[in-house]
Amino acid sequence: MQDRECVALLQWALPRLQRPWAGFRKVRNQVCQRIERRKRVLALPDIAAYRDYLETHADEWSALDDLCAITISCFYRDTAMWEALTAEVLPELARRAGTRGAHALQAASLGCASGEEPYTLTLAWQFALAPQFPGLPLEVTATDVVEAVLERARVACYVATNLKLLPPAWREHGFERMGERFCLRARFREGVKFLRQDMRTALPERQFDLILCRNLAFTYFDTPTQQAMLARLLAHLQPGGALIIGRREALPVGAGGLVPWPKAERQAIFRYMP
Repeated sequence: MQDRECVALLQWALPRLQRPWAGFRKVRNQVCQRIERRKRVLALPDIAAYRDYLETHADEWSALDDLCAITISCFYRDTAMWEALTAEVLPELARRAGTRGAHALQAASLGCASGEEPYTLTLAWQFALAPQFPGLPLEVTATDVVEAVLERARVACYVATNLKLLPPAWREHGFERMGERFCLRARFREGVKFLRQDMRTALPERQFDLILCRNLAFTYFDTPTQQAMLARLLAHLQPGGALIIGRREALPVGAGGLVPWPKAERQAIFRYMP
């Protein structure tokens, strides 16, 4: 399949899925490869035939929507954000949780892919913060719409390139080598729960101190969908809690109650002050 053919298909189809073409322009190869495999499964000769198939099989739009889930990730992605989270945000959230008598610090990782983000969070907590807050464990609920990547997250074994941004001590003490792969040690998997969930329709049923929603809601969906998802996010965020989005993302108009986190203004970290 030629790139121009895939681009034409995506520009035609994405708006019908409440997804903007602009969000997919740089990552389209991942989606185009999936569409090519799907076309072969359906025994269709070319991209025009797949478009015709979409026009005549309404249930295929759901399949195409699943193919558009972007699953690019690595540990410690966006180093400056993780440094700000560890130094400025997590300590305050932990103090707030302790003050209100919470049994744990609650965090959500939405669009978690193969688990790199939620596991980076547990590594940061265990290595940098847990000794300061004895008796306050971190609990992480991680969601994604793709079951295959969630299965890889539960296994928690990765190639070396996935770990290259981690601080060396975290990499050395957090993983054990298994052949060509590096597997996260059991104690860093504790407290992490993975769920298959589409944040357009639902979020885990609890209040969170911290929600990481990076390079997902405010990149791959249109403005009305973004606004609806933001309202759902805020309904699940503790007052004074933190929402983190992608550094190149922008909140939709009307994002009331969110203010840049002091000393972390450049990292797309917001405090919720309803």
